[in-house]
Amino acid sequence: MMPGLPQILIVLLIVLLFFGKRIPETMRSLGLGMNEFKKGLDGVDEKKDKEAVESEQKEKSDV
Repeated sequence: MMPGLPQILIVLLIVLLFFGKRIPETMRSLGLGMNEFKKGLDGVDEKKDKEAVESEQKEKSDV
């Protein structure tokens, strides 16, 4: 059985009552973690791009 909208709202209200003060802190830390993850991915992309440029320059200098 799928819960209806009223049941979902009641559960969300209970969660807010118990964890209301922790939610902003949790969301903030989640956002910071996502930003660090994206920075890490960008660093990997930059490293790959740098290696590709270096290999192209090496190939040109060999010719």
